[in-house]
Amino acid sequence: MRPYLLQGHERPITTIKFNYDGDLLFSASKDLVPSVWRADNGERLGTFNGHKGTVWDLDCDRFTTRLLTASADATCRLWKCETGECLFVFNHRGPVRGVAWAEGSRKFATISDPFVEHNSKIRVFDCPENGDLTDDDVMEIDLPKIGGKRVNPTNIQWTGNNEDLLVAFDNGEIRLYDPETGDLKEEIQAHDKKINRLRFNRDKTLFITSSADFTSKLFDPVDLKHLKTYRTDRPVNDAVISNKKDHILVGGGQDAMSVTTTSGKVGKFETRFFNMVYEDEFGSVKGHFGPINACRSYASGAEDGYVRLHLFDKDYLDMKDPVPEEDEAEEVPPTSQ
Repeated sequence: MRPYLLQGHERPITTIKFNYDGDLLFSASKDLVPSVWRADNGERLGTFNGHKGTVWDLDCDRFTTRLLTASADATCRLWKCETGECLFVFNHRGPVRGVAWAEGSRKFATISDPFVEHNSKIRVFDCPENGDLTDDDVMEIDLPKIGGKRVNPTNIQWTGNNEDLLVAFDNGEIRLYDPETGDLKEEIQAHDKKINRLRFNRDKTLFITSSADFTSKLFDPVDLKHLKTYRTDRPVNDAVISNKKDHILVGGGQDAMSVTTTSGKVGKFETRFFNMVYEDEFGSVKGHFGPINACRSYASGAEDGYVRLHLFDKDYLDMKDPVPEEDEAEEVPPTSQ
């Protein structure tokens, strides 16, 4: 693979996302300034200046006209993609951890951390392209303590046709909320530890989780059925379902607090490739000097402050995935009578 090293951020990368058409890449980091890059050559096209805290998440609308950013400065900001102009500031009561456009780009949802006496919250806002904007909630869901402990949301996504809000939590739970009423519709214990990220495939028929329990899991969004598990020997910070092949790309690494005491080889800072169906690892790509905090198909952003943009070569695109031998597939274990 031919990598481009995108050097523009001064602090660790928190998230990266391609726009719908795949020709632009948006990145956010702890340096407060989100950036946009050209996906074919890694050229930085511009920045979005205004936040006063770490930018934890971002999301671009369907036609790449407006960008949403979620920040530790307790705001979510709406930007004009073409010029970098800040169109509106949506104020929150605590650090904003995640943001996601609804399909149609007329609404969006945010999740915020607890702050002082305020609990974690999910908020849904109206955001018409042509019309007055306010930071009044369309709907707000309060997330109270469970067993005396605060359980914080880590990631939020809309399911297909905006039917539900899918929210991941730091206790390993996934919950499904009604975006109109705020009612909790379903919850599952997906992981033993914190879920760092939750991502859908392009048509929202599958989603994948990344967890500090060293696993990444594939789920059916209709019934939250667990389908596959991809096991590693390190915390998983992000994972993505490839839109080119039946592959899963997993990124993570040793805890960031210990990075300065070990080499990249020991810290295991590579993106690992798994076969989606058979769950086996078949390859990896190295290059980062810190834990990979974000990956998309295929770009990666890490604690070292760099975004690595890879272009798949012909060998990978032409590669045929191995399948079980026919005699093994037909072999059936004996059953007791």
